Amino acid sequence: MSIEKDDQLLQGYIQRLELAEQMLPIIGRLYRNNGMLMRIYGRAINNVTTVDILKTHRFARQYTGEELSIQHSFQLVVAMEGLQLAPAKIDLGRLTNKWIAEGAGLSAADFLRKELAPILNSAEPQTMEPRDIVLYGFGRIGRLLARLLIERTGKGNKMRLRAIVVRKGKGNDLEKRAALLRRDSVHGPFNGSIVVDNENSGIIANGVFIKVINGEGPDKIDYTAHGIHNAIVIDNTGSWRDEAGLSLHLQSPGVSRVLLTAPGKGSLKNIVYGINSGDLTDDDKIVTAASCTTNAIVPVLKAINDKFGIEHGHVETVHSFTNDQNLIDNYHKAERRGRAAPLNMVITETGAAKAVAKALPELAGKLTGNAIRVPTPNVSMAILNLTLAAETTKEALNAYLRDCALSPALQEQIDYSSSTEIVSSDLVGSRHAGVVDAPATIANGRNIVLYVWYDNEFGYSCQVVRLAQQIAGIHFASFPA
Repeated sequence: MSIEKDDQLLQGYIQRLELAEQMLPIIGRLYRNNGMLMRIYGRAINNVTTVDILKTHRFARQYTGEELSIQHSFQLVVAMEGLQLAPAKIDLGRLTNKWIAEGAGLSAADFLRKELAPILNSAEPQTMEPRDIVLYGFGRIGRLLARLLIERTGKGNKMRLRAIVVRKGKGNDLEKRAALLRRDSVHGPFNGSIVVDNENSGIIANGVFIKVINGEGPDKIDYTAHGIHNAIVIDNTGSWRDEAGLSLHLQSPGVSRVLLTAPGKGSLKNIVYGINSGDLTDDDKIVTAASCTTNAIVPVLKAINDKFGIEHGHVETVHSFTNDQNLIDNYHKAERRGRAAPLNMVITETGAAKAVAKALPELAGKLTGNAIRVPTPNVSMAILNLTLAAETTKEALNAYLRDCALSPALQEQIDYSSSTEIVSSDLVGSRHAGVVDAPATIANGRNIVLYVWYDNEFGYSCQVVRLAQQIAGIHFASFPA
């Protein structure tokens, strides 16, 4: 390659980088001032880096065959800031390519006035009072939920993290809690500043004061004494999973709803956001967010069943080890789980296959399931071995799942990867419930095998926050439709 060609490539990259640098603060202001959640073909671009912006523009090739034009997307972002828009979910990638293909000479501003007409000059969603959120427990999921809630600071944020409830520890308990929020061995450092407020027993994260309450039980806290009212308590301890146990939260003043970050027992509704979340009513005071595995597989199973029909199948979960296992060989009440988690693959059971029926009753009795715990700290995989009612091919199946990943109905739940090189660590931080590994798909007539990755910590936490938003009555329109 000639020096002249090298210079052209470098100059082109620098120009794109400069546009991305200018785009970032505008995206930030659109979020803080208007509550705009931005994506590019399903990939979030709020709270990201300049290089992430360029990578998501390049990622668009998986759907369109070409890199997204940052020159055009930049014009739309600039024009968006000049409009009075209500909070919404915007797929900038799809919107940009729609402008290029169908804009018919319209300016960026005129195109947006047409496409975003339902939210133009409307401030109604911003008049809602923010809903108080309490995290009951502050373990792996609790701390990730805190990160997600804190990053949503702005006019579009209608959920406020007011408190976390923990058991009193020994020594510098508050400092240790803050340190675990500040640094994470899997998910990296907290994006911002964290200050311990010993005098008021709290943590200040990016200017958000979070009261730390030492609780002796779910029914023994007066939240109103801390200025907390009508709160949604997100119980991430897993200690109470039935209606009798979780209803104890409702006996504490200041609590109105309870959300469990685990599969519920008995008649409690297990909700996979985006699938059966329409079953929720205002009368449901206690709701469960099912499991990380159930959230990963149900959207894909629904998509497959809607198109091809599922006669029967088996779900095998290859799951990262969890706190429930031992670091070294020691006693454990469950079979095999007493053996050292970082050193062994451990066969265990999963209720995910049976739990599917609670979200998709049409699949009741059609699936079996099992699990293997493996020596990785995060990111798991579900292998779906299915017999369909209709025949298909690998190409047709992947094309359909790619379209599902783009649809507004499932774009937060299903992601799609055509890379032949990704491994589990590449999916750390994925905000989707599951990621279809397209090159690994097998299709032989009516028999198919799908491989679905999922960040069993962060991706699941994103689903929990989406469900909490629905419980709080927060609904954002998606564009383009």
